[in-house]
Order: sequence, then structure tokens, then C-alpha cells
Amino acid sequence: VSVVSALAFAARRGILVKGGVHLEGARRLRAVALDKTGTVTEGRPKLVERRVLRGGEGQALRLAAALAGRSDHPVSQAIAAGLALQGPPVDGFAALPGRGVQGTVDGQALALGNHRLVEERGLCSPQLEAELARHEAQGRTVTLLADGSGVLALFAVADTIKASSKEAVTQLRALGVVPVMLTGDNTATARSIAREAGIEEARGSLLPEDKLRAVEELQQRLGPTAMAGDGINDAPALARADIGIAMGAAGTDTAVEAADVVVMNDDLRRIPALIRLSRRTHAVLWQNIAFALGVKALFFGLAVFGSATMWMAVFADMGASLLVVANGLRLLKADIERG
Repeated sequence: VSVVSALAFAARRGILVKGGVHLEGARRLRAVALDKTGTVTEGRPKLVERRVLRGGEGQALRLAAALAGRSDHPVSQAIAAGLALQGPPVDGFAALPGRGVQGTVDGQALALGNHRLVEERGLCSPQLEAELARHEAQGRTVTLLADGSGVLALFAVADTIKASSKEAVTQLRALGVVPVMLTGDNTATARSIAREAGIEEARGSLLPEDKLRAVEELQQRLGPTAMAGDGINDAPALARADIGIAMGAAGTDTAVEAADVVVMNDDLRRIPALIRLSRRTHAVLWQNIAFALGVKALFFGLAVFGSATMWMAVFADMGASLLVVANGLRLLKADIERG
């Protein structure tokens, strides 16, 4: 009854827990790994700067709009919305997890991706590195349009942290849980956003397999670890974590499927609330066990000394059960918003 009441209460608060075992496990958490885009930040970045580095401006922007318009990543969507152009058709479109997208547009093999992608293809010059460093120091995410011979254009987008993120981080620390940011974005941007949110440890430029390894390292170093994210890149880490938490309103189907808990309103404060509910549920369970065993032991003692009556037996059985149920139902009105 206690667990069912807690699950029902959590669901009414926008926290869908896929089973009592995950509710029980939340009280043991010692670390929470947080994705950046859509989890700590709003996930609605805006294009703040664009610069064509080679070729005609109109053509480069059309090519970028074509690739960005085919991607479901928030950064690509921000570029497409900011350019507001109808790009030509894309052939052979493919996503490059942790890097970007690629495809053939107007007969040109192109890629629209991050610093890592361009660096791996040997297309970074000292001048471009300096330009990227300038944007990254401001907490911006830079996406580059490149062909086989060089970078054609640069797009800088900026995202803002959620109003709830700072408070959620503070609450997690108060509960003895260490927040850590894991993101595929560059390290400089990750650290800038982490500082703003009050997160001390941030790791950037992570591929999906890097996030998985980071979660495993946190589990070994700190103990039971949750992972919160909303994208396809987060799915392996969500599945590997002790508790995977999908930010459901903006989350991909893959992330929601891999997760053990789905936060429907994307409010990061639901995570410390879940931990409080788990700890409170555990306390109520032990209260119920102690009360039930105590009543049984008391009745047994009375029976040994010949003082027990039929009504005492009824109370020891049915009465104790009803009181235990009533105590469990208190979780339907639990206060989990503060410690």
C-alpha cells in the first residue's frame, strides 16, 4: 500500500516511476549525472551569430538550412529557425551521434556539425580555433558547415538555463547527492553553463559511449548514480545508470524507453523531490513493519500470561492491518517539495 500510494502521488506530480524497485532505489543515490541541452538548459537555443567563411553567402546559408532542417537536434533546429530559408533537397542524410549530420546537397557532400567533427576531418585552422574559442568562452555552441576541403560557414547558438536548475542543484547537494554535467557540447561551453547552474563538475565533448563510461566511473567513485537526459545520445547512459531519468516533455522516444523514471514537466526539481519521496516511503515502510511486529509481540506476551481477550486478538490482526494501511496512505499527501 505504501509503495502504491507513493507511485500514485509521484504520478500526480508529473513523475512517472516504472515500478516500485526504482522508487526504492532513488533513496540510495549518491550522484546524478545531468545532460545539458533540454535538462539543465531550456533546450530552445537561438541563433545569435552566423558567418560565412568561404564561398557566396546566399549559397552557404541555403546549404546549411537544408541540412539543419532535416535534423531533430535542438541546435540544428535553432539554426534552421534562425536562417528561415527553404533549403534544397538532401540526399543520403545521416546523423552522426555526438558530432552532427551529413548529406549531399546540390551534388556536394556536406557535413553540419560540431568542433569535434571538423577537427576529426582535419579542417581546423589556427584562425578557426581562435574563433571557436571566442564563442565557447561565452557559453555558446558552435556548429560548422563543411565540405571535403574546408569550413564554409560558422553558426553560434546560445541557450539559457532553466529557472529551476539552480534550485534543483542546491536541493540535490542538501540531500547529499553530487550533481555532475555530462554533455556532447564542447568543454568550455559545458563549464560555463555548469558554473551558472552551480554545478562544480562538468565534462564536455562526450560521445554516447563516453557518457556511458562517465556514469560507470561515477558509480565506482561515488556510489549509486542516476542519469537524467532527453536525447538519443543519452540512451546508453540512461540504461546503464542505477536509475535512468528521461525529461519526458522534450525527450526522444528512445530516451523515454530506456529510462526508469520519466519527468513529464521537465522541471529538474522533480529529481530531488523523487529522492525525498523515496526516503519518506522507506521510512513509512519501516514504521509499518515495526508497528505490526510490535502489536503482534505485545499480544503474544499478553497471551502467554493469560491476559489476552478475543477483542485484543481482533485488534492485533485486523486493527493493526488497518492502521498500517492508513499510515501508508499518508504518502498520498506527502510534502516532497522541501527537505
